[in-house]
Amino acid sequence: MAGTASPGLVWVLIEHRGGWPPNGFDGLDLDAGTKAVVSTAARRANARVLLVRRPGPRPRHGPKRWAVLRYESSGAYQQLWGTWEREEDLAGIVTALASPGSSGLPPVILICAHGRHDPCCAVRGRPVGRALSMRWPELVWECSHVGGDRFAANAVVAPDGVYYGGLDAESSVATIEAHLGGRIHAEYLRGYTDLTPLQQAAVAAVLERFGPAGRHDYQVTETVRQGERWRIRITGRPPHPASIDVELEARPSPPCQLTCLAPTTGSVMVYEPTSIRSA
Repeated sequence: MAGTASPGLVWVLIEHRGGWPPNGFDGLDLDAGTKAVVSTAARRANARVLLVRRPGPRPRHGPKRWAVLRYESSGAYQQLWGTWEREEDLAGIVTALASPGSSGLPPVILICAHGRHDPCCAVRGRPVGRALSMRWPELVWECSHVGGDRFAANAVVAPDGVYYGGLDAESSVATIEAHLGGRIHAEYLRGYTDLTPLQQAAVAAVLERFGPAGRHDYQVTETVRQGERWRIRITGRPPHPASIDVELEARPSPPCQLTCLAPTTGSVMVYEPTSIRSA
């Protein structure tokens, strides 16, 4: 799974309690002009738009929420929340995408449960969403497609920008508890969304070798291609190693079924660590 987190620094969350079309927000039966305004603003901000809903029974009436979550290159996080009842209320997202948000808020835990996109996400994701919401009811949302259906159940911690995959009810609680405690483990980690796939795989290899660490305890400082291999230099904060060189080889995987609905097999790039050296 290492190196498979979808890139992105900004997320737009729109609560929609009913069924989700296969293509998510774009397929909702909303005013075309409203959807166009929100989609255009999101593209300009390089933001990903996700539909969200609370796990379990949901109220049919009452205001729904939206949010803009942003990860800054400095490592700071920002969130801006609003509500909507009428479609035109979603225009507040456009303003939020151009405005500073609040820092210091707890992260949002997103569990992909988009069954109409791929049934694996619903079958495996919903039990994980229920288990996590029993522990952190205010933080957990089911969400629409985040990528990597073959790794269901998938979780995204935002705006931290950390992807986890291959979770079940038990492992998800332990994984998120560790994450919230500043200890990211390699076992279920897909990657960090501010890094390239190669860099994500290198960080995962470092966490596997030297143990769990906080989101910003390691920084990628150099990426060099050496023939058919790559060298990623990573610097660590104390008490972690100060400098680590990870060499990786990128190669296509054997043919595999990439989603539950895939009519044929396909191949993806796999990033295999071949050497890890610390200074």
